[in-house]
Amino acid sequence: MLSPLRRRPRPGAVPPPTRLVVPGVRIDLDRLAAYERSCGFATGSDALPVTYPHVLAFPLAMRLMAGRGFPLPLLGLVHTSFEATQRHPLRTDTTYELAVRVEELRPHRRGTEAVVVTGARAGGRLVWESSSTYLARHRTPAPERATARPAAPPPLPGVAEWRLGPDVGRRYAAVSGDRNPIHLHPLGARLFGFPRPLAHGMWTVARCLAEQPVEGAVRVRAEFRAPVLLPATVTYAADGTGGFQLRTGERPHLTGTVTPRPKGQGVSDGP
Repeated sequence: MLSPLRRRPRPGAVPPPTRLVVPGVRIDLDRLAAYERSCGFATGSDALPVTYPHVLAFPLAMRLMAGRGFPLPLLGLVHTSFEATQRHPLRTDTTYELAVRVEELRPHRRGTEAVVVTGARAGGRLVWESSSTYLARHRTPAPERATARPAAPPPLPGVAEWRLGPDVGRRYAAVSGDRNPIHLHPLGARLFGFPRPLAHGMWTVARCLAEQPVEGAVRVRAEFRAPVLLPATVTYAADGTGGFQLRTGERPHLTGTVTPRPKGQGVSDGP
């Protein structure tokens, strides 16, 4: 069997049927505080940031994507989008059950995309779920290569300018467990064609969400449009109604929205 680092996408590949579950997950308050400081959230709250269950479940997702049945190479996967639905407020004193599965593999104009679905339950009730897409880049048939990417939404009003140091990736890796070498060191980044380390996409989402209230039953959507090479100076932009962006000049790195979760919608039984 090929190492998960060297796998090549193959035509007709299907997602693994495996569903990984970990019950009895408790919140480590020290680790949570370190995460909050890294991303700019206020510390000491009884509520979890809406992005934090992704961090809790990240080891499960990595185990699944490194497993025998996952057909895409683990290193080099690019996180292209993230969507999370918070059904109920998430508390720090609650015990959670986490579950992860690969929902589908689908063609992309630049390769193959895997859709990884994560759910968090408390007291038998689904309280949070997410869908992340990861792209394995490879040659594709001409029709898929020719598919145009949807245009970015218009620029939102700039709110703040952030200067990001070269250690942002290393600091976030320490609190999230995501130690992909493209985020840690220039040599690791150059292996995948980048001149400098990249900020984690999930750090950029969390950093933007730390600037606006995200409470109750909400849905967060984010699209990663271009990497943030570190160090960098970026603009955080928001429209005051839930839309947000991170950009350099007019070039968007991240676009997203926070909206109330519509009642009666979403997965009823979780991943």
